[in-house]
Amino acid sequence: MRVDATGLPAQITLEALLEERDARRRRRLLMIVNPYASTVSDRLRNLVVSALRGVYEVDAVDTERRDHATELCREAASEGYDAIVAFGGDGTVNEAANGLVGSATPLTCLPGGRANVYCRMLGIPADVVGATEHLLSLNGAWRPRQVDLGRLGARHFLFSAGVGLDADVVAHVDAHPRLKTRLGQYYYAWVATRTYGRRYLLRPPRMHTSLGVDGVTVLVQNCSPYTYFGDRGVEMAHGATLQSGDLAALVLKRTNPFDIPSIAWRALSSRLQVSGHRQVQEFSAQTELSVSSADDRELPLQVDGDYIGTALSAEFTIAPGALRVVA
Repeated sequence: MRVDATGLPAQITLEALLEERDARRRRRLLMIVNPYASTVSDRLRNLVVSALRGVYEVDAVDTERRDHATELCREAASEGYDAIVAFGGDGTVNEAANGLVGSATPLTCLPGGRANVYCRMLGIPADVVGATEHLLSLNGAWRPRQVDLGRLGARHFLFSAGVGLDADVVAHVDAHPRLKTRLGQYYYAWVATRTYGRRYLLRPPRMHTSLGVDGVTVLVQNCSPYTYFGDRGVEMAHGATLQSGDLAALVLKRTNPFDIPSIAWRALSSRLQVSGHRQVQEFSAQTELSVSSADDRELPLQVDGDYIGTALSAEFTIAPGALRVVA
């Protein structure tokens, strides 16, 4: 029998042996659960943990406050876990990713929110039963990969961030979590209409951008779609992917009563693009961009659908390969 330089049969490589060893070893997972997420319950949590323990060693911990998932992940990255499982909405996954940036510990997720945008982007089923089965199947094909993250100041984001109208909408939705859970995307639509009428119809905040176009709202994406309305992806800016090493951006120039309905129609259309609207300017292949207030009003900010406060300016950059994921 022919052997290679290691003394092993030629058809057996060291890499194959390591993969076989890893497949036999029970990997350790830390599951971080947001107990307040839209579709998470104690019963569902226990069922998922029980199912995963058929294949993995699983520790589970609930988040107790904002940014707790970030703290837990920073601690877990040094404790030898094979992966972190974020069970919650996109906000929980975002916090977990911010705790794992630059570490060797990969992240995966289970859908516990309404939109579960990042789960879908990674090819993970949007229902928790299918996602649990998917995670169980990964044990025999454990291949973490590097993906990009966007960055707004010191905060990383998984797929999108915004300054202006979308951030104002998120702020109002986050202030009423029960209505958010009960009504889902329809509550977002109602709040968006109300917020537009109150803050953006007559005297919207104005902002300068380093892109050479001023406007009233800026959206920045690390990949697409921007979000989901039910099962329909809402496409906004185009060009960036999770491994493209750049960002895509979209600037809304004005918000008068004639423009907003047609922009909303384009966002939900399967044929038309938002970027085709005359009051929208799209930019691709951006590695950094800045936004600043043009009228000294604080600008609302959001990352991955979570409101993070206000500022007079915002700096966006790309962090290539900053996160490892398993999916």
